[in-house]
Amino acid sequence: MMMRYGSLAVFLLLVVVAAAFGGSFEAGTWYYTMYKPSWTPPTWAFGPAWAVLYVLMALAIWNVWLTRDHRRLGALAWWLLQLLLNAAWSWLFFGIHRSGWALLEMTLLIGTVILCIKAFSTVSRAASWLMVPYLLWLLYAWALNFAIWSMNGGGLNRLTSLFGSS
Repeated sequence: MMMRYGSLAVFLLLVVVAAAFGGSFEAGTWYYTMYKPSWTPPTWAFGPAWAVLYVLMALAIWNVWLTRDHRRLGALAWWLLQLLLNAAWSWLFFGIHRSGWALLEMTLLIGTVILCIKAFSTVSRAASWLMVPYLLWLLYAWALNFAIWSMNGGGLNRLTSLFGSS
């Protein structure tokens, strides 16, 4: 019994560490003065949304872990990689103010989460479904990141300036 819930505690601790790292980079003046689309959620909504998503992520990997299926180690590797990429996005976007790099990194994160869900589905269908809200949120966050990047000097206008205008 202790072993069963001990593993849940480890997975919850891992998501708390990732959340704490990501949360250590505050939005600050840089973010608040940027142009943002009208469909940007209010700042207060991000904390509760991420709290729910992190708990679902921990429950998903715990569900995989409890199966004792030999494929769970591969699934765990995908989960750990996506958790690392998740934390890295905050550093890129809020820490060093590189919204374009954060966009590219989030594209990699989304691909990794898709592979994680695929790996989970071979071990536990329930676990794969627990990751779907996270994937949907990331797709929304990718669109938001793209819009912010584009509205603040990134995007096609930046690419065309590289080649000059005729």
